[in-house]
Amino acid sequence: MTSVDFAAAERRVAERRKARASALQLRDQAHRSEQALRATGHLPFPLNTWSRKSIEAWDNIKGRTGTRPAFRVGQVDAELLDEELLELLKGQTGEALKYFGSHLRDEWSSEILLGLRIAMYKLSIWDHNASYGAALQNLCYSDARHLGPHPKPPTQWQKAWYGIFSIGGRYAWEKWNVWLVDQEGNYDAPTTRVRILSRISSLASNTHSIAACVSFLLFLLNGRYRTLLDRMLRLRLVSPSNHLSRQVSFEYLNRQLVWHALTEFLLFVLPLVGISRWRRWISRAWQKTTAMVRQSRSEEAIGQEGELAFLPERTCAICYQEQNPTSTSENEVLAVSGLSSGVVGSAQTDITNPYEMMPCGCIYCFVCAVSRLEAADGEGWTCLRCGEVVKECKPWAGDVEDKSEPRDNRKMVSFSNEEEQNAHGRE
Repeated sequence: MTSVDFAAAERRVAERRKARASALQLRDQAHRSEQALRATGHLPFPLNTWSRKSIEAWDNIKGRTGTRPAFRVGQVDAELLDEELLELLKGQTGEALKYFGSHLRDEWSSEILLGLRIAMYKLSIWDHNASYGAALQNLCYSDARHLGPHPKPPTQWQKAWYGIFSIGGRYAWEKWNVWLVDQEGNYDAPTTRVRILSRISSLASNTHSIAACVSFLLFLLNGRYRTLLDRMLRLRLVSPSNHLSRQVSFEYLNRQLVWHALTEFLLFVLPLVGISRWRRWISRAWQKTTAMVRQSRSEEAIGQEGELAFLPERTCAICYQEQNPTSTSENEVLAVSGLSSGVVGSAQTDITNPYEMMPCGCIYCFVCAVSRLEAADGEGWTCLRCGEVVKECKPWAGDVEDKSEPRDNRKMVSFSNEEEQNAHGRE
């Protein structure tokens, strides 16, 4: 038997089972209706109808199949997963925008959420008829107006209205509430029009909350429509195929566990291998590589020089590098100094308590020199002026030669009495 014949046989078997189940369900329903009619037939007109409906609903609830739950937990989890994904994207977008100004994340938070929701909607519901959370739960949206054996995808109009109400409506409602708060928060008393609009807004919000609560209670009863918007647009979250088992895919949890185990392993191993030492080795190798590239590109390379060899002697190269991390080339520094009357550096970058690096002899501040040598952990630090690797420093002598004079040639100061002065005068 070929694969096509086998698939056709499976479909025929599934249709027979479904037809048999439908026949049994209709027979059971007719039997219950007959019992309910027999029990409530002697009641007056309004009461017999209400009693019969109540008995049928109670029989459905207490029966073996109940209300035929359609992935209630999966549908709720899908919504929670979508909200969690949105929060993660919002946090990462805010971290990326902080380099352009810390005010952007706070002032444009509503617009950021609007853009993220539009992107998620386009890439998930509009293209694949399922949000990311629903896809993780093996669910997709379908048109509830279709009563066939197989779920029918929602129409373009249903998806378009869903995006307009769920994204555009939420953004407009948020902006409307912000405008009302601004109007009521002024120093002047709010106008009559603002008060009326505020009351209408509160009434609409309370009405929507009550309707959403009732819709959710009905969802817990029959598991058909998760939200009020789904009920209005006749959109349901169902399994993509009747042949799929009701088993949730935990592939994303497996990935999270693998990543968590890898993170724990790295946190345990990296302190043992000395990550700071590897980082210094990599940075030193990078500096040497960049220096070699610059030296090869330069047409006239005279001796070995550091990246800040052009600074004047009074300027501490470390202080200058910390205050100007972006200006590293000589042309950039000269361009910046042209704006300040040609003076390179400032009083904040002048050397204080000078110390001399050994063996190159370059001068730095004491605190700067000691901090860099201590961070090098005995492996040496590359001088910013000459490019030589130094490992120790000493106080700067100020270029003064220490010449010790003989003791006899030193100037002597003493006092004499009057007799000695008269004797010298006679002589």
